[in-house]
Parts: sequence; C-alpha cells; structure tokens
Amino acid sequence: MNWYSTNGKAPLATLKKSVIKGLAEDRGLYMPCELKRLPAEFFAEMDKMSFQEIAFTAASAFFGEDVPAEDLRRIVNETLSFDCPIVPVEDGICSLELFHGPTLAFKDVGARFMARLLQYFTCGESRRLNVLVATSGDTGSAVANGFLGVEGIHVYVLYPKSKVSPIQECQFTTLGKNITALEIDGVFDDCQALVKNAFMDAELNEKMRLTSANSINVARFLPQSFYYFWGYAQMKRMGLADNLVVCVPSGNFGNICSALFAAKMGLPIQRFIAANNRNDVFYNYLQTGRYEPKASVQTLANAMDVGDPSNFARVYELYGKDYEAIRRSISGAVVSDGTIRRTIRDCYRQTGYLLDPHGACGYRALKDSLQPGETGFFCETAHPAKFKDTVDCILAEEAGLPSSGRIGASAEVADGKVVIPARLAAFMQGKAEKTPLSKHYEEFKNYLIQQR
Repeated sequence: MNWYSTNGKAPLATLKKSVIKGLAEDRGLYMPCELKRLPAEFFAEMDKMSFQEIAFTAASAFFGEDVPAEDLRRIVNETLSFDCPIVPVEDGICSLELFHGPTLAFKDVGARFMARLLQYFTCGESRRLNVLVATSGDTGSAVANGFLGVEGIHVYVLYPKSKVSPIQECQFTTLGKNITALEIDGVFDDCQALVKNAFMDAELNEKMRLTSANSINVARFLPQSFYYFWGYAQMKRMGLADNLVVCVPSGNFGNICSALFAAKMGLPIQRFIAANNRNDVFYNYLQTGRYEPKASVQTLANAMDVGDPSNFARVYELYGKDYEAIRRSISGAVVSDGTIRRTIRDCYRQTGYLLDPHGACGYRALKDSLQPGETGFFCETAHPAKFKDTVDCILAEEAGLPSSGRIGASAEVADGKVVIPARLAAFMQGKAEKTPLSKHYEEFKNYLIQQR
C-alpha cells in the first residue's frame, strides 16, 4: 500500500519509507491511500475473539500488503503481551484501562509495535537509525522502553524541563544503553518543533539517519486503533455496545485519530468525544471552524499540554476537510484543573474507582455528555501512581474518602495514598542521566552531529 502526505506536495511513499522517515518531505503526515473497511462478520464475531486475533485483523488492513502474515502476526503477538480490560465504573460508563503495558501507559502498544516493525524493515542494515521523540509525559517512557536494547537503533527523548511528573521522568532517564534523555528548556511544543525541524534539515539528514517515534509516525499511532476494536468487543460481551460513545483524553490527537480510523473501517461507534484540558485548540475549532494553534499551558494532565496537535491534520484529511462532518462525529470538552481535582475525588468517593488526571478528563466529559439510551467508555490512559503527588494530594484534601482498597484492575490505595506498582518503583531506583539543552534548533542540531 502507498502512503500520501497530508500537505499533498510529496511523492507517494511505501510503508517502509513512511515508517523510517516518519515525516514526508513537505512536512506533511503520512496517510494510507486506501482505508479498507472490515467485513461485517468480523464485528459480529469479535466478542468471541482474543485481543491478539482482533489486533491482527486490524493490522492486516493497514500493513498486510507489505508485511507477510507470519511476520505481522509475530509482531502483533509480541506487542500485545498484556491485556487492556474494560472496568465498569457506574451504570452505562466503563473505563478502558490502557495502562497495563511495561510503562503503565497507553502508548506502550504503539511504541512496542513500531520498534518491532522498524526491526523488521532494517534487519541486516549497517547504518544506525536514530529515533527522535518529543514527549509531554508518557510517550518518552513508552518509546524508550519499547526500543531499549534494540540493536542498530538509538533513541533521543526530548522532554520539557520541569513539566513531566518525577515518575515519568525516571522512566526514560534511568535506562542508559541506547536511550538518551534531552531536557529542553521550554514546553512540549518546543520539543516537537525541534524534532520536525531536524527531519527537514537536509544537512543533518545526510549525516544521520533519522526517524520519529511520536504519533506523527504511522507505525506509532495506527496500532492504537487496536484498543478501540478491543474495547468494543468487551462492551459487546456485556451487552453494552448499542449506541456506544467513546471519550478519549486528547493532547497531540494520535490516540483519538486511531479511534477515528477504526470507525472509518466500520467499527460501530455512535460518536466520539475529544476531552481536552485547558489546551483547548481543538475544542475551539469545533465551535468556530477555525484552527488556531497557540502556546500550550501547563496543567495537571500534563501529557495533554499541547497547543498545536500534529494529528489534527490527519483528522481533517480523514473527513475530507469537511468541518460539518467532523462536528457530526466528534464533540469536544474542556476540563479545568479544578474540575480534574473534583472529578478524581468525587469518582473515588462515589464509585471506588481511582482516576489519573487524564482519565479524569475523559470520565468527566463522558459523564456530562452521555444521553439517555447511550452507553460509553472512556480511556484511562495511565496508572494513577504515575501522578502520585497530584493524586495523593487530592486524596488527602477531604476526610471521608476510603483510605484503602483495590481500584480498577490493578491500582491500589493504602493509608490514603496510591500504591506505586513494583514496575514503577524499579525505575525510581536507577540513576537519572539527562542532557540539558535550550529550545534553539542550532544547539540541538550541533549536539546530534557530535553524537553520530
């Protein structure tokens, strides 16, 4: 299958080129020239299928023309060595827990799939591949751990100074080996701009072989569609799939974009909700029809602190650049820090389910939007312990909250504080190593050239 650029000025690319290059020559994002609809029998029977079987069917539609079925099935099975359960929270509302991978965040699936697909495409090549990834939180840890120890590939994680949680930072600064953490004196949008400028720099690309592991890369964002097929299958098993609404906490819009691709392939979702924090560029677009990027602001839901979401271009393209079509499929919501705090507190008190700040945005937006006769699930994108300081403070704010218990499928509260899982605790024992850099491109470029 060929892939075209959203900017329409670059030549068509093969899957291999689109994955290795990440960004098209005209700075556009790659899109599949054909989006295959899956057969009705698949949706009728998927509640009887395993996560791996469902994911392989979806992956074949995207990648099956370029990767032999045996290799693609191996990549899928190695990627999905964990489950993502649906957990009922209250009547008609469930949480799709996407945080059961190695770094306890939803980005594990895309990162692990991409690492294995790149291994497949570059096997036997002698020239090192350098992965650049900008992160506002969980992307860096997922990509770093997904690529850790992969021969012939080095990963540079760019993250905004003092704007990720301490546990998130530990997950990519303590690994060593082929992982380098770059602490940028700026915000996430500055990190993302450095990565995009690097791809467009002809001199740098002559000296270094570069690719991106952000959701601008098709191998990173498309596998996240597996979640939505699987979420639907689980809701169908419970008899809750009719009139189904899906709410996705959204920052750079890779996750919800993958969900929209799934819908275009036939997944019967009635409508989607994009839950934003105070970074409300997409929400404002839905109200006005004008897409107006602006500087991001820091919030409790830091992984969503994006003022110019890259994947808006894909959403716009997917709906034929039709504003009204986008509005018919997607609604928006804005959740303030104060509402995040109240939502975590109230949900825990009333249901016994503990949210992280990003999941709180999704739960709040879904609960406020759900209509009579509708059911829905929201994405709980990361384990609450990854935001321990924030969550513990909220739990301590008011007497009468339960002081212990098992929350959802794996989170626990003890003595009024969220328990750090052993996998997260292990990261915190390592020695952090990071290189501070300014947000100026020339400094970043010179640093990379020195590392080659």
